[in-house]
Amino acid sequence: MKAGFIFILLSIVFTKNIGAQEKCYSKLYAQEAIKNDAIIRTNVLAVESFIAAQQNPGNNMQNRIEASVIKIPVVFHILYHSLEEKISDALVNQQIAILNDCFRRKNADTVKTPARFKSLAADCEIEFYLATSDPRKRNTNGITRKYTPIKEWEAKDDMKFSSKQGTDAWDTRSYLNIWVCNLDNVAGYSSVVGGAAEKDGIVIDYSAFAINPNVAGYNLGKTAVHEVGHWLGLKHLWGDEYCGDDGVSDTPKQSGNNVECPSGILISCNNGPNGDMYMNYMDFTNDDCINMFTTGQKERMRALFNAGGVRNSFLNSKGLDAPLIFEIPLPEEDPKWLEIKMYPNPATNELNLDFAYDIRWIGKIIQVTNLTGQVLMNVTVTSKFQRINIANLPSGIYFLAAKKDDGESMKKRFIKL
Repeated sequence: MKAGFIFILLSIVFTKNIGAQEKCYSKLYAQEAIKNDAIIRTNVLAVESFIAAQQNPGNNMQNRIEASVIKIPVVFHILYHSLEEKISDALVNQQIAILNDCFRRKNADTVKTPARFKSLAADCEIEFYLATSDPRKRNTNGITRKYTPIKEWEAKDDMKFSSKQGTDAWDTRSYLNIWVCNLDNVAGYSSVVGGAAEKDGIVIDYSAFAINPNVAGYNLGKTAVHEVGHWLGLKHLWGDEYCGDDGVSDTPKQSGNNVECPSGILISCNNGPNGDMYMNYMDFTNDDCINMFTTGQKERMRALFNAGGVRNSFLNSKGLDAPLIFEIPLPEEDPKWLEIKMYPNPATNELNLDFAYDIRWIGKIIQVTNLTGQVLMNVTVTSKFQRINIANLPSGIYFLAAKKDDGESMKKRFIKL
């Protein structure tokens, strides 16, 4: 199967309810990006053309990287609302180890690779390391954590921006950014290769991260393996269409995705005698059933690091260098409250509102009403620490009410002395 059409991403998706049917969002995510942005369309076509040229036996070998292990600096952005979403350092290190075992074919379950496909299985010679130096050359452990008022994220990239209560990416030319958060009904997704730089990276649901015995199917940390495969230019085995093309010559065509844990030979798209390669990381089968990349997939991924490739800049990344600046990191502070804090109450002349943990209230209108519901004041929130002058209100009981774009509302009662 040769490349030659627009690269469309699709990703493993799931629900946290054990036994629930998996659903797919990332295909739509990629299609929307390609449809709505002419620059991305052009870039995606350019990436495909570049990979095809690298796979051409007549290609100038001077453009190719030497046969060596590629080391990729990684930063994990942990976004949590509840403490169960606050992924530990130990789990982050476990996930890094899983990535390295799978991409280097050192994972114990390689013994499950069927004999008919063993000769195609590859050590991709790509490794992942937590960054030791951040973009400003300061010391780091490659992990950021941030409390967020967002209880659940849609697969629409908001988690990649601090202005939307997420975390901004580190320089995506030098770091693989991985956001870990509570995704709405999605196990993970990858950015489009050739897409916007500030969105480049992958997103993983916290419950599909590392080893999690409480989640059926995607419990061994291989969602990240699948998504990093996308980040490195791999498509699903079926090319995201019936009997489609994944741009790799040694993966058999197949009619679509497989699920759960098949056995034996599954024939589709005239791919006999060996059948579907459902143990490949780029299928949708369960974590305990996937255990291989192929030589062709290895070549496709590594082609992006060749001179002129979109990942070539990683070969000069300083993310794994010794830092030049050493700082003692500030201690992580969990929120002491999750709701808006109002004080003093009772009040005489002024009310103070603390929106520190949810700046999405900035720009919204607060209505001050009396007991009959009459609106006496409209106040625009201009700061995460908002003051409201109530000196002119008569003594009595009043209410503050406001509503955010996501439908969440606020209603507080106060006494004016």
